[in-house]
Amino acid sequence: MQIIIVTFLLPIAFFYLLRTFGKIENIMLSDIAHRKIPLLLHIMLLSILIEKSITVDRFPPLYFFFLGGLFSALFAFLLLYAKIKASIHMIGMSALTAFIIGLSLKNQTNTINLVTFFMFMNGLVASSRLVMKAHTTKELLIGFLCGIIPQLALLYFWL
Repeated sequence: MQIIIVTFLLPIAFFYLLRTFGKIENIMLSDIAHRKIPLLLHIMLLSILIEKSITVDRFPPLYFFFLGGLFSALFAFLLLYAKIKASIHMIGMSALTAFIIGLSLKNQTNTINLVTFFMFMNGLVASSRLVMKAHTTKELLIGFLCGIIPQLALLYFWL
């Protein structure tokens, strides 16, 4: 329940709050300046979740998944200062795909269908972002790398 509140309900509430105060125009966040506050809020919420709920002692795989998500959000935030926009959708999908692969390796289970599904979903998300003209191919690739690299780097600690 804590994960749902911190990763779903609070971000929705913050979105409406930011929209009410005119800090963001719409959910697309196409302007780089509009991405800073939501990413900072996401970083803060992930930090709280890692510190208070998902600890390394109780849930090692989830702890490192959310820690990787925190690093991904930090990378995306820092890239904004270089005027580089990363696809947050691709960050999430690639991180989740790497996490599914890590769980498959840790539990030594054959999840080829699930991994294939998530690889397909990565392509579907990237295609939809291109069709909607929300991102360029470069921004999608940057988002993919921002999501997958921290997850792969942290696999060493929980596998």
